[in-house]
Amino acid sequence: MMLAALFLVTQVAVQDPRLERLDPDTRAAVVAVVDSAHGVGLPVEPIIQRALEGVTKGAAGARIVAAVRRLTVDLGTARTALGTSASEAELEAGVAALRAGATPDVLANLRDVRRPPLTVALSVLADLVASGVPADSAAAAVLVLAPKARDADLVEFRRAVERDIALGAPPAAATSVRVNVADVYSATNSGATPNPATRSRRPRP
Repeated sequence: MMLAALFLVTQVAVQDPRLERLDPDTRAAVVAVVDSAHGVGLPVEPIIQRALEGVTKGAAGARIVAAVRRLTVDLGTARTALGTSASEAELEAGVAALRAGATPDVLANLRDVRRPPLTVALSVLADLVASGVPADSAAAAVLVLAPKARDADLVEFRRAVERDIALGAPPAAATSVRVNVADVYSATNSGATPNPATRSRRPRP
């Protein structure tokens, strides 16, 4: 029985006809990475797609193998931080966030404060960094909003920050201002008391 299960695992990548696009040496190395990932319960489709992306771009075999190995390590890091129940989409978004500069602790904290799925929250974090927001500022903002904000709220927050940056606001400052507004708005809609540190100040009558 165990031998049969092992045979099935080792055939996952070998039987995927898409990998025939790789040269024999590269294919053998990629198959070994895919089989190893499958053996520890990581999703293999993102790894196969990364290899095929390399072929499409005409990358050398060594670069393709290095890319799929790095992705496998990052997927493992993301799963450790997000938990074994994380979906493939969440793990891929987690990898993007890690590569943007978020730490595994940030991913773990996000898992603790927000109900799944975490895909949008992680993607917003990565997008903010891509827009020029420092990774620590982006992570802090998402963690502040994550407990109460809906996915749509997080997306609108990201768009608002990007608009402010396009108009000339410093990325970190734009994020700080927008997270204060979004935090108050989210708390008001949820019936919670806004965080005193982020409550908007209104002039006294």
